[in-house]
Amino acid sequence: MAGSGRLAALPCGKVSKWIVLALWIVAIAVSFGPASKLTGAQENDAVSWLPGNAESTEVLKASAQFSSPDEIPAVLVYVRDSGITPADLQAVKDQVAQFGQLQDVDRPVVAPIPSEDKKALQVLVPINAGSGGWETIGARADDIRRIAAERPDGLSFHLTGPGGFAADSQEAFAGIDGKLLYSAAAVVIIILLLTYRSPVLWLLPLISAGVALFAAQAVVYLLATKADLTVNAQSAGILTVLVFGAGTDYALLLVARYREELRRHEDRHEAMAFALHRSGPAILASGSTVVAGMLCLLLASMNSTRGLGPVAAVGIVVAVLAMLTLLPALLVIFGRWVFWPLRPTYGSDDHTETSVWGRIGRRIAIRPRLTWVVTSLALGAASLGMLTLDANGLTNEESFTGTPDSVVGEKVVAAHFPAGAGNPLVVVSNADQAAEVRTAMESTEGIASVAAPRTAGGLAYIEGTMTDAVDTQAAKDTVDRVRASVHAVDGADAIAGGGAAILLDTQRASNHDNKVIIPVVLGVVLLILALLLRALVAPALLVATVVLSFGAALGLSALLFHHVLGFEGADPSLPLFVFVFLVALGIDYNIFLMTRVHEESKVHGTRRGALIGVAATGGVITSAGLVLAGTFAVLATMPVVAFAEIGIAVALGVLLDTIVVRSVLVTALNLDIGRHLWWPSKLAKKRDPEPGEDLAEEEPEPSLAGS
Repeated sequence: MAGSGRLAALPCGKVSKWIVLALWIVAIAVSFGPASKLTGAQENDAVSWLPGNAESTEVLKASAQFSSPDEIPAVLVYVRDSGITPADLQAVKDQVAQFGQLQDVDRPVVAPIPSEDKKALQVLVPINAGSGGWETIGARADDIRRIAAERPDGLSFHLTGPGGFAADSQEAFAGIDGKLLYSAAAVVIIILLLTYRSPVLWLLPLISAGVALFAAQAVVYLLATKADLTVNAQSAGILTVLVFGAGTDYALLLVARYREELRRHEDRHEAMAFALHRSGPAILASGSTVVAGMLCLLLASMNSTRGLGPVAAVGIVVAVLAMLTLLPALLVIFGRWVFWPLRPTYGSDDHTETSVWGRIGRRIAIRPRLTWVVTSLALGAASLGMLTLDANGLTNEESFTGTPDSVVGEKVVAAHFPAGAGNPLVVVSNADQAAEVRTAMESTEGIASVAAPRTAGGLAYIEGTMTDAVDTQAAKDTVDRVRASVHAVDGADAIAGGGAAILLDTQRASNHDNKVIIPVVLGVVLLILALLLRALVAPALLVATVVLSFGAALGLSALLFHHVLGFEGADPSLPLFVFVFLVALGIDYNIFLMTRVHEESKVHGTRRGALIGVAATGGVITSAGLVLAGTFAVLATMPVVAFAEIGIAVALGVLLDTIVVRSVLVTALNLDIGRHLWWPSKLAKKRDPEPGEDLAEEEPEPSLAGS
């Protein structure tokens, strides 16, 4: 194993492999407890999702002395189309008394408010979610529905408002970790069975990915409880998908190289050492790029986006560690038979370069320039679909793939009360100027009524009911007008928040994050590729293909959302999430391909190296893409539109990236540009075969690199 590197030999030594396995067994035993508590450590309250410096966030904090910042009002609406009867009114009053006795209802329940048409009654139940977040809201919602079930016949009931939507969201995310885990595992099993055609081999990458996930969840739990890392349902769900998808990608690359080396080395320990020595740097570079890309999310102003960065980075670090230590140890322990029935024997022929991708590479070599020009134009045309993407936010109705009771209730409230009832616009100001602030607020277009100020600690708390539903553009416009009005009150230091303000600030923060983070991620990826490939031309071209791939994926997704799935819009964070995942993960496939091309170019020249590279990695990249696309597509099964859109867009983008961009477009560019890809390194001076030589028909020689 001389020359293969001491570090590469560690997980696959005849003794050290057992030590590595024992260490991972200890790690999983230690991780099991913390990992199982991650759901309880999630913060799904409003502040954990909001922009940290937004005015609406400041209002939530300033309102703490008037009511708990964790207090979420549930809006209950009772309706009888023929008109509310005295019996209905008395029954609702009796229920109000019961609502007030519920756990976590710390302030008085607002008595039944009749609508002007006398057909509906509205009740506001303030629920203090405390540290329980969605779990508490969901439990109290169940209690409210149980009490409301005992009502007169013909009197309909709906639970809506912030509390109703929080309860429906909690139900949508209930068991998400388990659902995503089992679904992702099922996808990985199916694709690995199809890839390896072995009844046993698939188990080892799956076990390694599962161990990595539990270890990552344990680390994230410790960071959440000891280092104030913000973890919510979104980041925890994506962690599961990311570790399974990316971890299996790294496993596929390692196993493919190990299979090559088993044909060249009689000792499987030596074969694995060479496989790790050759593929390890690519896996480390890929993982480092993803980690760097994810950590760029720390620049986000949205708390939920910023928290996702470290969570995802931890998942990738642990996945890389598992695939470079645990998986090699398991493969060496089990031996060659684990590949049965396609067992690679020493000295057997390697048919990689006569595979489908080997033949495709030689076809591309006939007219490489025409291939990359046509492919680029097609992807550019697909990118035009982005013009139809409405990423300005989702209304409450548009946020779910189905129609939960909170959505129905919102429509009922809008039909009988001012549309903003139950979810007020809140202004906090200095108490001395409360009267002037209230007057300024009342005179603003879009405000139906303003309650009397409440004062405490030198501050005034003022609630206003808007004429429009809080999730509409009209309500957001009202927020801007109210802010302008109250800010103009001299000495008041007034700030405006509430439901509509939260949506508006979230939209603006997401737009800001898109403009800041996307260029930074591109710069980081370009730098890492330049260091890895020791060149400038190739990294610049690869980054350009990544951007083109992202544009095509988002454009096609936008058309699919609107014309096929019927989604009315998209979350403002969708472009950023899709970009980060596609660029950070898509660059994996660039690295898998180009490190092999770089390696082979030293021996055969760039054009020949490009053919060998695509033949050797095309199948691996395609399989890896199918795994990653399949695991992200699992998110599309969630009844939450934002999750479904992320899953669909990333899955579609990964498929485009692996099948079209990486293996066709990049290969065509490699063949057309040749050695100049590596400028300004010495490899740029290595002669390629002359353009007139018939590379397309020449049968490639077996690669000697790494043997």
